[in-house]
Amino acid sequence: MSILQAGDYELRFRDGGVEIAKEGEVLYFNRRPMYAFVKTGMAVTEFFDRAYTEVAAEGDRSVRAGGVLETPNGSRLRFADVYEVKDGGILITRDLTVLEKGADDLGFASKISFVLQGADSVRDCHCFAPATWYRDNEFAAPYVIGVDPDCEYYWRKETAMTLPLFAAKSKKTGETIVLSRNKADVTLPGRRMYHFTQAIDRAYSAGSIGLSGPEDRTINYLYYGLPVRKKTGAVRDGLSIDYVYPATDGQVGGRQMDYNIDYMMRTKSLNRVLHPMEQGFTDHYEVRLDLGCYDDYYAMMRWAWRSAYDRLRDELFEVDQELQYHNNINAVKQLARDYGDGAWGVPFSSFLPDMDVDSISLQFGFVGQQPGIGYQLLDHGFRENDPEACETGRKIIRFWVKNGAYDNGAPKGCYSPINREFEPYPVWLRMSADGLENILDAYVLTKKNGEEHPDWLAFCENAAGFFLGVQNGDGSFYRAYEPDGSMRMDSKANTICIVRFLVQLFLVTGREKYREAALRAGEWSCDHVYGCMEYRGSTCDNADIMDNESGIYAMFGFLSLYDLTGSDKWLEALLGAADYTETWTYSWNFPVYCDTPYSPLSKRGISGQSPVTIGTGGGDMYMAACAYIYYRIYIITGDAHYRDYAEFIHNNTRQANDVNGEFGYAVRGLSWEGGGFADQELHTLHHWLPWVTYVELDPASRLKNTFGAYDIAGCERLSEEEKKARNRIYDNYG
Repeated sequence: MSILQAGDYELRFRDGGVEIAKEGEVLYFNRRPMYAFVKTGMAVTEFFDRAYTEVAAEGDRSVRAGGVLETPNGSRLRFADVYEVKDGGILITRDLTVLEKGADDLGFASKISFVLQGADSVRDCHCFAPATWYRDNEFAAPYVIGVDPDCEYYWRKETAMTLPLFAAKSKKTGETIVLSRNKADVTLPGRRMYHFTQAIDRAYSAGSIGLSGPEDRTINYLYYGLPVRKKTGAVRDGLSIDYVYPATDGQVGGRQMDYNIDYMMRTKSLNRVLHPMEQGFTDHYEVRLDLGCYDDYYAMMRWAWRSAYDRLRDELFEVDQELQYHNNINAVKQLARDYGDGAWGVPFSSFLPDMDVDSISLQFGFVGQQPGIGYQLLDHGFRENDPEACETGRKIIRFWVKNGAYDNGAPKGCYSPINREFEPYPVWLRMSADGLENILDAYVLTKKNGEEHPDWLAFCENAAGFFLGVQNGDGSFYRAYEPDGSMRMDSKANTICIVRFLVQLFLVTGREKYREAALRAGEWSCDHVYGCMEYRGSTCDNADIMDNESGIYAMFGFLSLYDLTGSDKWLEALLGAADYTETWTYSWNFPVYCDTPYSPLSKRGISGQSPVTIGTGGGDMYMAACAYIYYRIYIITGDAHYRDYAEFIHNNTRQANDVNGEFGYAVRGLSWEGGGFADQELHTLHHWLPWVTYVELDPASRLKNTFGAYDIAGCERLSEEEKKARNRIYDNYG
């Protein structure tokens, strides 16, 4: 028996199989590691597995294993696997060669897999796949992988994940196994779309990762969704964690397919890509295996994420941050105008590259960010002596202060200059917080520069009065309200969104009631949002499901409470939210087809982009909003990883921008809103919305105001003592 030692774990090769043990107990195993999927002439993918017939140790850090698998149709596949102890984990390298093609075999794929000893169901594990699966995915939409516990396959292509990794942690023992792609070396596929269930593509180089517990029958869905099952030669040993190459995406349940035909059924998707069964064709791929034991899900997630991040993180995109900041300021100065009756603002959406205005609607926060843009113009104007910017910023703020609230103080959401009236929006908690924070910041900024605007502060206090009046007895708030204060949406997961505004209003006014309301909301959020990983519902145009912006707003709220009190309780919640939110950033890179030369992604990478809601892949550059926060966390904790990540998102989100004018945008420096690219083809409307520019302006201006530079490298020129002193931002806020 050959044995490899990886920390506390032994990788043993016994009777042609592989097992992983700790202190003599087998935790994971694979009795037949040579596993092949084979597409036949009947367009059915069958699967076969065999034990290794060759195992040879090469010193005490490497084992070679392999053999030949023959299909019933006569195809012969040569497996040559190498297991190597490396950097505390195991690197598994596979070369799989077609020695002989059977007459009726068309394509193939394979998997590296380990059965989870003692796990009968996916609900026996807490899982982690970044931006795809957290715990039991209890806050995901029903069509997302992992929600339906009655599937046989839980595989997701790795290009839908922000890092290509999957972790399964036993709920009973905490033992955790992680499979991840070893290198960020995905290439472009030969075909551009995969709207079919079994595609043969010799150039496809992405894999899938996840869990499976299949029956010993094939499963193929015909065109209308009819499942075709056939007994197969493979044996099921239990639930396993798998790396499948090339990718199989699915099984996803919960979708009703209606083709207006005589039979109806609930079906599940399972979309495969295979390589050609062609003599001499060889697959080569590398998988990393990591093992650990964690009682706490956050700690496991952080460990799994960082181990892959350190290995796969894309190179830093070089950008002149000061130039891009001024690009953005000049853009909003150019776009802002009076839409009648003093309704100053910027358009809601415009198509790039020509800035063809598509919609005029002024939104208080969220994707519209009108008061936020007003504040940024004021901030720039005072700092750089630009009276024009200051006056435009004042006009935007004045419009909202004069018109943007109901009689009871509740903020209005969206104004239509066309109809000259406010649209029938709910009072969204998150959207309200956006606008209120920026109006309060504008009040503080102008007061420090000798201007008195008591009506701006009164607007904020009236709104706070409304929210304190509807705060629940447990300290929570609802996701949205009717203008009269009655509940519109009963989810409470957005409670943390309003906390930073209440904290800062306390600092300005000294009114204890705002502090108490913030602390009560923070307590509820600490128990539920952080404690239950209930980061959901902050994207106002999506269902109440898990998303990245809920993590961002949890960071904002918990950091404000830590800044206020210095309590370790809030720091713990802050770091949990930060570690969760970070996993929503595409930190690796892979090529994407782009159908227009006008998009920056036609020449640049996707790293720095982030999915909006769970399980979707693709994304936008909203993570740009967090550079300042993560840099502040680095100063608080001394953890250099946070500094690295702050710089990464500050720079690499700018890949989506026309920073130097080379893409021909009518307004220099702007960015597209976002799009899908999980299938390695960009799907986007190529349009700009105000939030895109706001989330770049805000962290850049705050870095400049707090630490003296628009870029992280410039901020790092300060001494450690000076950075810590400046990081106490509430010492002089009010």
